[in-house]
Amino acid sequence: MKLITSIIKPFKLDDVREALSEIGIDGMTISEVKGFGRQKGHTELYRGAEYSIDFLPKVKIEISIRDDLVERTIETIVASARTGKIGDGKVFVTNLEQAVRIRTGEMDEEAL
Repeated sequence: MKLITSIIKPFKLDDVREALSEIGIDGMTISEVKGFGRQKGHTELYRGAEYSIDFLPKVKIEISIRDDLVERTIETIVASARTGKIGDGKVFVTNLEQAVRIRTGEMDEEAL
């Protein structure tokens, strides 16, 4: 089992969710987060004053899946989240040691 964590631009969330749904991935956890990478924030003008925005709004998607779905899931996230501009985000894959469905007590892949 793997845990796929993606950090994407907020306006791409619906595109990513729909694309994942099309390949059969229905369960995911979404969090609104802030951060920066190479873009290191940016400056904006408000009422004539320039100010710096160090942390940009992003969306974090977490998906627990079977090992055989990893590559297809990554490809789908990358294709649907890409704008071609800096700040498109990242995808991280980590091993998932154990999963338990609280309601039924199912373990591991049966719990996903």
